[in-house]
Amino acid sequence: MSDLTDDEQQLIAAARGAIANAHAPYSNFAVGAALRMTDGSILTGSNFENASYGLSLCAETVAIAAANAQGRLRDIAAIAVTGGPMGAASSDVITPCGRCRQIIKEAQDMAGRDLTILCAAPVGEAVRRFDLDFLLPEAFGPANLGIG
Repeated sequence: MSDLTDDEQQLIAAARGAIANAHAPYSNFAVGAALRMTDGSILTGSNFENASYGLSLCAETVAIAAANAQGRLRDIAAIAVTGGPMGAASSDVITPCGRCRQIIKEAQDMAGRDLTILCAAPVGEAVRRFDLDFLLPEAFGPANLGIG
């Protein structure tokens, strides 16, 4: 992680910390997400599963919804995501699912700036940096509805 800034390392550490709050009794796959806000503060989220599987919430969605609930949707500057099997020391990098990529698109468009997306392994040095255009090419967003 030597090519990461201190802020990026701190954001990844916050996402890793959020894993501990995951409610994932069905998949046993814990995910943590952290948002860097424009004022430097960090908001976190973890996945929240439900016995009715379709009602489960991903960590990225939980974190972005928390920012929105605080009236800070437009203040998101960067996102870090990490996760893996509960109780295992995985060094694999995960990326946001398709639904979360769409949620990130909304946040990015509302913020009016590209958001850095850092995907890190729960342990170790593996980190990949993405921009949303790579993860979700030709995305549908607010502009398609004449908003923004």
